[in-house]
Amino acid sequence: MGAGHAHGGPAPAAGGTAAAAYRKRLRVALFITLSVLVTQIIGGLLADSLALLADAGHVATDALGLGMALLAIHFANRPSSERRTYGFARAEILAALANCLLLLGVGGYVLFESVERFIRPAPTDGPLMALFGAIGLVANVISLSLLLRGRRESLNVRGAFLEVLADALGSLAVLVSAAIIATTGWQAADPAASLVIGAMIVPRTLRLAREAIDVLLEAAPRDVDMAEVREHILSVEGVVDLHDLHVWTITSGMPVLSAHVVVTQPTLDSVAHERVLHDLQLCLGDHFDVEHCTFQLEPRGHAAHEAKLCH
Repeated sequence: MGAGHAHGGPAPAAGGTAAAAYRKRLRVALFITLSVLVTQIIGGLLADSLALLADAGHVATDALGLGMALLAIHFANRPSSERRTYGFARAEILAALANCLLLLGVGGYVLFESVERFIRPAPTDGPLMALFGAIGLVANVISLSLLLRGRRESLNVRGAFLEVLADALGSLAVLVSAAIIATTGWQAADPAASLVIGAMIVPRTLRLAREAIDVLLEAAPRDVDMAEVREHILSVEGVVDLHDLHVWTITSGMPVLSAHVVVTQPTLDSVAHERVLHDLQLCLGDHFDVEHCTFQLEPRGHAAHEAKLCH
């Protein structure tokens, strides 16, 4: 009596994940980041600036993070198979989480080195710091403009965006500390800037990590109100109840819903059956960002005979 039915089609094929549209922009951002890395290492050594070297260390993780993001997009957009019915779509979420671990590692290292530099201060060439900091800032702003839109659509792209944003803020901190050293001679401005860089990295990283973990734990998307979804389903003509309602995210841009929908007995004939499924799809497609849905229509009392495996 109960029947399964899916709407919204299969998981996106190659090129179908939210991050795939930003592959070329990520490549350009990676090239810019590698150029900045080389520049800041040279500048940090010439100016004997911990802030520049700390920023270069962060840029190195940016490059690694962008590389992982691109690699994840490659795997995530491979076709699905009988064994992996959603393909490797979750690879993008794993890349975002790996980016978080990199950022936390760099943030901790920068904070440690900053304290060390306060204890054992060293002279820093302020004007040279400013020159290389400005080069880094301009390059990072260009990369940010490439990834600005994609950060709203993909956790993977957002991880890359946050990597570059933290580096841009780091370059800005380098410029400020260079100006202070050049005008006042206060050498502690260099490790102070490093502390600021480390402090800026950690909170954004933890926020991204929480979102990635939510996806891996199959939590309901933040922009989906489960009570409202339930209310809309129950408002469809012929629907009298529902249970085992689940909404989760495979990867960014791929929300999924499944539910057992209890309908009146006359609704179980083929014509009425199709009408209810059509109405359910329209209801969710019009009001919520959930298009890939699976419904099981069943009569009253059917749930009592099901194996107690659903929640």
